[in-house]
Amino acid sequence: MHDLKKEENVALLVGIDDGRGDIEISMDELEELARTAGIAISGRLIQKRERPHPGTYLGKGKLEELDDEMWRQEPTMLIFNDELSPAQFRNLTDKFSCAIIDRTLLILDIFAMGASSAEGKLQVELAQLRYRLSRLSGMGKMLSRLGGGIGTRGPGETKLETDRRHIRNRLTNLERELKEIGKNRETMRKKREKQGAFVAALVGYTNAGKSSVLNLLAASDVLVEDKLFATLDTTVRRVTLPGGAEILLSDTVGFIERLPHHLVRAFRATLDELNYADVLIFVADASSSDREKHRDVVMKTLESLSLGEKRLIAVYNKMDKEVELPLPTCSYAEKIVEMSAVTGAGSENLLAAIEAVYNTGKVRMSVMIPYAESKLVSYIHASCEILEESHEETGTFFEIIADEEAKNRLSGYRVTMV
Repeated sequence: MHDLKKEENVALLVGIDDGRGDIEISMDELEELARTAGIAISGRLIQKRERPHPGTYLGKGKLEELDDEMWRQEPTMLIFNDELSPAQFRNLTDKFSCAIIDRTLLILDIFAMGASSAEGKLQVELAQLRYRLSRLSGMGKMLSRLGGGIGTRGPGETKLETDRRHIRNRLTNLERELKEIGKNRETMRKKREKQGAFVAALVGYTNAGKSSVLNLLAASDVLVEDKLFATLDTTVRRVTLPGGAEILLSDTVGFIERLPHHLVRAFRATLDELNYADVLIFVADASSSDREKHRDVVMKTLESLSLGEKRLIAVYNKMDKEVELPLPTCSYAEKIVEMSAVTGAGSENLLAAIEAVYNTGKVRMSVMIPYAESKLVSYIHASCEILEESHEETGTFFEIIADEEAKNRLSGYRVTMV
């Protein structure tokens, strides 16, 4: 039998059942989050009540029961299934001799473990400091009990400065650095737009298989792990559609129920990139018993980011596993594709669906550009899909796939093939 007492981090999970949803599913997810952070689980304690107690999260009787469980199980930390208010955090820290962790701090810790790019590390540190600023009175005591690890991880593994002015100064500096990175991203985005690049963006619940889909379509080797939030940094790869056109496919951070607002604010610039995607590809785990709930969380998150009107293709992934039929509907999607990123089955249908969006409003046309119009030649190379190019006596001949803007701009140079 596994000896939990030998584990460095052992947690007792605590949650509130408000009667509006399946608390066990939510607690299962909390347990998976904890395991992703390297924490062993000793047990669970759930109280049925309409809302958490404003001062202590649990009611008086359940709080005493929790105290008894602490003596019996001897966990090193308590993990709560909601974001604790500063008052709740302070009171619980005063009452219990172990570390107090809430859902938000746990997710922030997982992000700190997984961030690898400079921007990702800055975003996580920004979210951590925003979270901690209002909880300074309890954080010092809690961190001293941990000594390191959960709640203390972050860029550089530095300890939290408890001086409010220092934290606010650091927040200002982080926001300035991220703003500069945002300017660079904006420059790159405008360059892609100028080149006429078509962008498809993968979105979905965490661990739905987005990175596996990216690897399959782009024949790439992005890290794939069967754990929550394996992908944090946006990854972009080139994908060739059946007709030969090349597009950009990006993978983004996964969504989760009750995604901490600190994270949404910190990652806002990264998530804003979705605004400029030509189509969103919503990847769902078809084998999950929570797939409808996950769908609703993703769609609600997209709406909160003002992305509800974006063109969307729904992909039910992991069809190689045991899947309960029929699959849930997705009224937001103009196309639903069933596939397996592991076996590759159905990938051709996804590529065809992306190509259908890509070809919307585009026409095939032949143009002859006089040699004196060199700027138009450059424009065609940057904005159109070139099927054929040859140098003739009167100019450069192109057979192209053009969008509405290019078609209008080049209509005066159109020629009829005999």
